Amino acid sequence: MSLNKVMLIGNVGQDPEVRYLENSSAKVASFRLATTERYRDRNGELRENTEWHSIVAWRNSADLAEKYIRKGTSIFVEGRLRTRSWDDQNGQKHSVTEVVADNIQLLGKKSDNPATGAAAPQSQPYQAPQPQVRQASDIPAGFAPAAQPKPAPAFTAPAAPAGEDDLPF
Repeated sequence: MSLNKVMLIGNVGQDPEVRYLENSSAKVASFRLATTERYRDRNGELRENTEWHSIVAWRNSADLAEKYIRKGTSIFVEGRLRTRSWDDQNGQKHSVTEVVADNIQLLGKKSDNPATGAAAPQSQPYQAPQPQVRQASDIPAGFAPAAQPKPAPAFTAPAAPAGEDDLPF
């Protein structure tokens, strides 16, 4: 049995690069995602360690990246690790480990997403819905209100005989 699963929450470090495959309508988006670990060292000072991850998104995830993901967007990525190797023009061997995204979810408020391009909507005071009051004449014949269930009686522990402890042993 084996498992290759990655889950990351972080901020996008650059706008996605979207490419279309030759002779196909398939699309692929790639971008970098930063995850930051914050901790206190032995002296109690706050330290940060940022890791950069290469994300590759195909099909619907690439569409989502193209439309809504921009530098600074906070996202959740679920996917799997893949390592690719190639030789460049000078014969130098290169390899890269990427996260192939199976699922991408935008996090935060819509107004926080730089890709929406809209100002934050003005907040409206909350108005609680008003309950509807029905008259007896509004209820069709043959429909009576359902009987409300009676609450269960409260449990009361039996009284201990006089002179005995509460302890069961």
